[in-house]
Amino acid sequence: MTRTNGLKKALPLLLPAYGWLTLAIFLPLSAMVYFSLLTTMSSTTPSLTLANYAAFFSDPLYAVLLLRSVKLALLVMMICVVIGFPAAYVLAKIFKGRAREAIFLIVILPFWSNSLVRVFSWSMVLREGGILDVVLNAILPFKVSVDLMYSYPAVVIGLVHSYLPYMVLTCYLSLQAIDDALIDAARSLGASRTTILRRVIAPLALPGVLAGSALIFIPVIGSFMEPRILGGRGGTLYGTVIEDQFTAVYNWPLGAALSFILLAVVLAILLAAAPVLRKAA
Repeated sequence: MTRTNGLKKALPLLLPAYGWLTLAIFLPLSAMVYFSLLTTMSSTTPSLTLANYAAFFSDPLYAVLLLRSVKLALLVMMICVVIGFPAAYVLAKIFKGRAREAIFLIVILPFWSNSLVRVFSWSMVLREGGILDVVLNAILPFKVSVDLMYSYPAVVIGLVHSYLPYMVLTCYLSLQAIDDALIDAARSLGASRTTILRRVIAPLALPGVLAGSALIFIPVIGSFMEPRILGGRGGTLYGTVIEDQFTAVYNWPLGAALSFILLAVVLAILLAAAPVLRKAA
């Protein structure tokens, strides 16, 4: 009875947010489902077809680009784990007071600027004659030419810069929740730093790592802005193909179908990883 009364009291507060989220999710998805089944957008008497979905399976290029996008998302995710977890540990367990606030400011600084500005700023750093090229030639005794623009590493750098804060913040929350007494107890029993990290810290921080990995993997697999600007022609991925269908080719039905195939692949990957996620939680 108490739980029912609590739910009734909370319902007016929950309805606006969840009602809006329901509309914001299902209405666009419903429209996209309809578009994906159309033969063409220009017909006054639209007819439904599954040819747009069949196009994915008939042209192997789409599958190749999708696999390439999955590999890119996994690479960016792993780099963010390697860089972000130690940074989060320092924030949670070593730095205190103003030092922690200063590092936090650096971590969330990318969120203060437009994503397009961030990507174009990397183009000024990575191009030939850019900031990185000038600095290295000023330091090194010999001349070097650094031109990473329109390359795969440039795309990876731009994506890591954009999504690394998600990993740092989620890992920080998990690490901050670990009681320092557990670490002190393990240390007093003679455990080395490596053992403490492997047997105490890593298992307890795993939910934060997995949450950050999901927040990075899902958007990166469909990313198109960083590959388009930093990768050039070599940055053609599944997300850029979908963008082209909507903005360049104006083939909305095919673009919608490719988007739903991407959604299905992401859901399948998350479903396959569900046992690990449940065990970590």
